[in-house]
Amino acid sequence: MLRQPALPLLPGYNFNNNIGQTKFNRKQHFQLVDNVSILSDREGSRKPSTYMGGESIDLPPWIVYDKQALKFDAYFQETLNEINRSPFQVREVKLLFFLEDGTIQIHEPRVDNSGLTGGCLVKRQRVPFPPPNHRSFYDILALNVGKEIEIYGRVYKITNCDNFTRTFLNRCGIPVPDPINVPDDPYKKFRASEKINYLARKPKAKYDTLDAFLKYDRQVLRFWGYWDDRSSEYGQLHKLEIHYFLSDGSFEIKDILPPNSGIELRSMFLKKMKLPKNFTGLSGIGEITPVSLLNVIGSQNNTRFIDDALNCGATSTEYYSDRDLVFGGALNVFGRKVTLVDCDAFTKEYYRKKYGLDDFTPEPMPAEESTCYENQTRELPPWNGFGSHADSEINCKKFMLKAPSIDLKQFMTKDRQGFDALQLRFSAKMISNIPENADRYFVVTYYLGDKTISVYELACRNTGFSGGNFLRRMPVPKPNQPKFSAERPKLYDNEDLYVGAVLNINEYIFKLTDADDYCFRYMELHKNEFPKADINLIMHKVREAIRPIYREFVAEHIPKSDTPIIHFETLRNVLDSIMSEPLTDHEKIMIARHFAPECTYQRFTRNDLRRIVLTEIKRGLWNDLDRFKEHLKQMDPYDTGHLPKFECYNLIRACKIPIDVEIINAMFKVLCKDENCDIIYNDLINFIDVNYEPLPDVPPENFKQKLSWLSEKEPKRSQHIDWRSFNKFLNLEETIPLPPPIPNYDEPINT
Repeated sequence: MLRQPALPLLPGYNFNNNIGQTKFNRKQHFQLVDNVSILSDREGSRKPSTYMGGESIDLPPWIVYDKQALKFDAYFQETLNEINRSPFQVREVKLLFFLEDGTIQIHEPRVDNSGLTGGCLVKRQRVPFPPPNHRSFYDILALNVGKEIEIYGRVYKITNCDNFTRTFLNRCGIPVPDPINVPDDPYKKFRASEKINYLARKPKAKYDTLDAFLKYDRQVLRFWGYWDDRSSEYGQLHKLEIHYFLSDGSFEIKDILPPNSGIELRSMFLKKMKLPKNFTGLSGIGEITPVSLLNVIGSQNNTRFIDDALNCGATSTEYYSDRDLVFGGALNVFGRKVTLVDCDAFTKEYYRKKYGLDDFTPEPMPAEESTCYENQTRELPPWNGFGSHADSEINCKKFMLKAPSIDLKQFMTKDRQGFDALQLRFSAKMISNIPENADRYFVVTYYLGDKTISVYELACRNTGFSGGNFLRRMPVPKPNQPKFSAERPKLYDNEDLYVGAVLNINEYIFKLTDADDYCFRYMELHKNEFPKADINLIMHKVREAIRPIYREFVAEHIPKSDTPIIHFETLRNVLDSIMSEPLTDHEKIMIARHFAPECTYQRFTRNDLRRIVLTEIKRGLWNDLDRFKEHLKQMDPYDTGHLPKFECYNLIRACKIPIDVEIINAMFKVLCKDENCDIIYNDLINFIDVNYEPLPDVPPENFKQKLSWLSEKEPKRSQHIDWRSFNKFLNLEETIPLPPPIPNYDEPINT
């Protein structure tokens, strides 16, 4: 219903135009072309201008003119009321007319030092004509070279167009005139003729510091010096650390304060700043700025605060640089004389490359006549016998009671790691005036993790001693030390434990007679910690003792047979007779182990060990071999046929096979292995199977002790010495004849 303005807005005074109308739908703006809904033109589909009349195809304009625009060069004049002798300025723009939808965009190129930001002046949109034709929009007929168009109150003069625009308009039947010149800009002429030096709001610095920053960033010259203030009351000698930053030429000085000096902690003697050579006072406001401003009225445009090109009010301040830093030289740090005495390696290399200096002899530091502090150690009360020395010491130092700390590094590196126990076991005998104590046998265990010692007694028949723990694991101090003292007693260390050593443990005297193979191997691998196991030191003593009688020694003890082997007893007797300082038993064993001939001694054969294992299985009534096979197959998913030693050991213990640890270790030595020393578990199954190749039982016996290294009263490892390797290691004379090589009787004899 449309309202009639001449009639009042009341019922009955209006006319309803919908009376008699049957269709009330909105006008369709879309049409279906090739099953695609597109916006239709009211006047019909546009035809591209590149085709002749009647030959073009019907396409929508957004496809025909996609990404096509007409480009014109134009300018407009902008009035300048605030600038003298420049009524206006000419601003050049680019005008784009998009053929796709008839929109216009105006862009002003950016010009350096013009004071204008440039950019987009009119965003892309359909621009209407000025009133009264504001209901129509600009099209290609209104845009041509030489025409003036008014857009939102601003008149643009079109001066030129590009080649595409000229060709397009010509094909449409629109002639394009020749380009016209842009009029001169009076404002640019005025600026060029007067050469006015306009000052920016924030004047830029005249000195470029970026180059020095990029070249010398994080490069600091470090010197050490002092400031002697002892002439003043309560003064002292200040030791200083001077830093010179190459990036900006600033200084930073730190005061090196000794501990417990009683001085307030102020490490900064001078904060980071440039250090003037002659300080006369604080500078005034704006005195040290790079640009000077004059509060005067300028000759052009009534401008105030112009730049002082002559720098009439500038003051010159001389600062310290790297040229002034020399040993023995003094720096005036705001009235305090700081003397340089030494520098670091980087500073020396810097002066060597830049200035060619080679003499960097440090200057002596003045001696301190009197110190204001003394390093005093805390005196602890003597130990009263309760608890350990470490517990008493920490309770005296700390107000809050806490457990004494341990050596964490030694604990992490020397404590048990998997199957590596890191324990040294020695067999020992007690030295006593009581005849019954001479037949007692002990095992002394030294724990590398915390340097503690435990003693275990082996039970022997008809001795009257039951055996067991003789001394629990605990730190054992060395003898002949004051008992009730404030200092911790010295404990037995790695150097004190070797075969032949005598230990005083709680007034019981023990002599170490032997050790297990693990102990000997560990001491050989860590010979820097155990000098008694260093074969080089041992043979050095032997070499110096044999050197004077070397020829007689070789002539008397060279093997007469074809086999280059001598008895160790013979060599030991000779060494005991010629050595000024007798070798210890451990050193003799090291010689026997190092120069042992390449032959093995086997106490128990494979059949002997299998008889022992089968006897123990029968005595333990174990009959679960099928389950053991199943576990072995489960642990070997790829069916390789071999498993590592520790997995087999864990499985034997998990299946509760009644075999002792010593027997298991001896069994692993005779089982079949692959190239990686992994156990072939089929051989292990046959080894413990009582039905596979049965063997007779062995009589009941303590197999654990029989297989242990302690059961070897006379170890077979030290019975013979390889003469060739021993003589070669001495290396006293290369012309000593050696016995002929051993013939190989396996080779066929040539007749």
